Amino acid sequence: MGGIVVKPRSRILHGHDWVYASEILKTFGTPQNGEIVSIKDGKDHLLGVGIYNSNSQITVRRFSRRRQDLDADFFQRRITQALEYRERAGCRMDLCRLVWSESDGLPGVVADRYGPVIVLQTLTLAMDIHKSTIAATLAEVTGVSCVIERNDAPVRKSEGLELETSVLEGSNLGPLEVETGGVRFLVDPLGGHKTGLYLDQLASYTEVAPLSKGLSVLDCFSNQGGFAMACAKAGATEVTAVESGADSIARLRENATRNGLNITARQADVFDFLKRPDKLEYDLIILDPPSFTKARGRAAEALRGYRDLHARAAKLLSKNGIIATFSCSHHIAGHEFETAIAEGLHEARRNMRLIHRIGQPLDHPVVLGLPETEYLKGVVLESMPGR
Repeated sequence: MGGIVVKPRSRILHGHDWVYASEILKTFGTPQNGEIVSIKDGKDHLLGVGIYNSNSQITVRRFSRRRQDLDADFFQRRITQALEYRERAGCRMDLCRLVWSESDGLPGVVADRYGPVIVLQTLTLAMDIHKSTIAATLAEVTGVSCVIERNDAPVRKSEGLELETSVLEGSNLGPLEVETGGVRFLVDPLGGHKTGLYLDQLASYTEVAPLSKGLSVLDCFSNQGGFAMACAKAGATEVTAVESGADSIARLRENATRNGLNITARQADVFDFLKRPDKLEYDLIILDPPSFTKARGRAAEALRGYRDLHARAAKLLSKNGIIATFSCSHHIAGHEFETAIAEGLHEARRNMRLIHRIGQPLDHPVVLGLPETEYLKGVVLESMPGR
């Protein structure tokens, strides 16, 4: 087995599991891309083993602190452990993220279950090499009918991987219906945009929707209407959903009809809509945008975007209104996100109190010391006197 020696003060010496190219002092044994390598410090102490890819800026990702092979027994054990954790946590196992990358000891592996189908991503070279074994193991331990690879995430390019979508196990079942919180959604695991239903926000729907009873709601970046339909179901007096994507807005309208819910769907850029809204005031505004940045170097630009977004939204908020807002940019820390919100509120001359913080659900676990496993931040704010 080849390996690497890390430089002093490398982050892996302080509990992190990644080794960047700039942190490697030397390699030994001519490691090949996609192989397992030993990770050692300058005193020849073994720090663990990791997957190696010299084409990636993150050259080594540790997956064990002892010697370990990537064989069928390994994948069976790690996937079983991931499922057992979620069962202990009380997760709904038929609509759940079953594997979350480093948080489950499988760097680059993401597996989401939608009833009889699992959607798999293998975002690192080593795990992509073993994707057939991973898919077969997932099918065996869960009993699902189909495992689909949705390896169309651009991040694969940084690992030198092609973008691919295919059926790995079983037969494609086509679009299928799932239910959460009393609302039915049509999802398309193979052909839809990220299936159209974000599992990381299912718990957020149930937390935000009860606030909407008797209120007018504006759901921005609505995608296929998760928050909008949850609020309409919970008794909102009127719901407007704004989404720019033509396919998503069509599916949103279809989902609303499927559930017999009255939702006004607007296909528009959210920033443009907030300049020219349908009405001058809303009681509850939900902001759930896609990631504003995929790189830490563009964090300042993203924070300006969050500031401007909240400034525009706050100007449309009724006197006693509520904002539920989220960031899925893992390069933006929670305190940075909240500071940008505060700056936007100041620009809009609004005072709001924090009544609730929302984080990732238990099926998207966060590893302490590995901040990259945490990306979703949310806050619920309530208007204060002094508008």
